[in-house]
Amino acid sequence: MPVLPGAEPFRHEGGEVAVLLCHGFTGSPQSLRPWAEFLAARGLTVSLPLLPGHGTRWEDMQLTGWQDWYAEVDRELRALRERHARVFVAGLSMGGALALRLAAKHGDAVSGVMVVNPANRVHGLAAYALPMARHVVRTTRGIASDIAKPGSAELGYDRVPLHAAHSLRNFFRIGDRELPQVTQPLLLLRSPRDHVVPPADSARVLSRVSSTDVTEILLEQSYHVATLDHDADRIFEESLGFIGRLAPGGVSEPGLDKVPGLGMEGTTAGG
Repeated sequence: MPVLPGAEPFRHEGGEVAVLLCHGFTGSPQSLRPWAEFLAARGLTVSLPLLPGHGTRWEDMQLTGWQDWYAEVDRELRALRERHARVFVAGLSMGGALALRLAAKHGDAVSGVMVVNPANRVHGLAAYALPMARHVVRTTRGIASDIAKPGSAELGYDRVPLHAAHSLRNFFRIGDRELPQVTQPLLLLRSPRDHVVPPADSARVLSRVSSTDVTEILLEQSYHVATLDHDADRIFEESLGFIGRLAPGGVSEPGLDKVPGLGMEGTTAGG
């Protein structure tokens, strides 16, 4: 199935420091592409993969589960580690949960973790109904584009496949159990007015990780998809400062000479 225009993966080969970005459930790389381009323009190697079943049509996602999504980012991390001395992982929503699991499983291979409105569980009655409901009802309404900024929209599905949602529920349970294995420096940015992921999820993450270097930042002007919202620039700058502090010399001044033909040969969109 063809990838939707704008949902393509993003890759840029920069310096020795690399960042792996993970998008959210039913979303696509489009929600993180401005962040990826910002980091690439400052000399960093950036990988923003398209998760299986995403970026095409919701029917394709119905055939995938958390093992597929995690395997994709796990492969990307291993590939980055073969070529780069320092690798950071980052993610939005479910992508935050993926990033945290990468940190838990890969230990010192991950230099730091940056998460925006990380999801930690499926809330409400849906959590209890999913095991049975997915056999009766195929989808529910979508969760994309929770954004305060006028004119900004997320490229995501307008329907949520319940089979995939049930798999996500199982993934959150596994990831929550593994959070104490996260010891890397952690930057957590969250929106107090998030209509998709409640503040309890970020609080749970902060209470469970074993990291001693932890920074929490509130995104007061944004909703869930904060990377496309009013606080996007702050996310980008805070993440750059976080990387620069932990990997001195890995960040350069922005300029077209740092990313040859940004948007053309400086990036590649492909599977």
